[in-house]
Amino acid sequence: MAAVKVKQDVAPKGGYGPIDYKRHLPRRGLSGYSLFALGIGSMVYGYYTLFKWNRERRRLLIEELEARIALFPLLLAEHDRRTLRLLRENLEEEAIIMKDVPGWKVGASVYHTDRWVTPSMAELYYLRPKQEFENAVHGFHWYV
Repeated sequence: MAAVKVKQDVAPKGGYGPIDYKRHLPRRGLSGYSLFALGIGSMVYGYYTLFKWNRERRRLLIEELEARIALFPLLLAEHDRRTLRLLRENLEEEAIIMKDVPGWKVGASVYHTDRWVTPSMAELYYLRPKQEFENAVHGFHWYV
């Protein structure tokens, strides 16, 4: 067999060109300055909406306070009516219970004063069922 002449691959004259080994990534997203400006802008907008909402919330709070002030005499009158009704029912019940006791004065004050003393819950509900007393002391009041 005849020997095949092998052609050796050699570098071209002047050598190969430089090898590009550096990273060439495309620019993605915004620059640092624009991100900073965007952050500042969003903070300014956030503070603007926060101040606006605080102003609105303060206005609503004042409105609610004025409504409470306007309704307070009505609620106080209803509370007084409820108290007087309970006292009247208690006096009627006391008169029925103590009718046979000589010298008993129905509705005599236990306090040594002529001034009005607001009765306690125990005084108002002592002739009522226990459940009604507990509901009055610990129950839900819709007007609060």
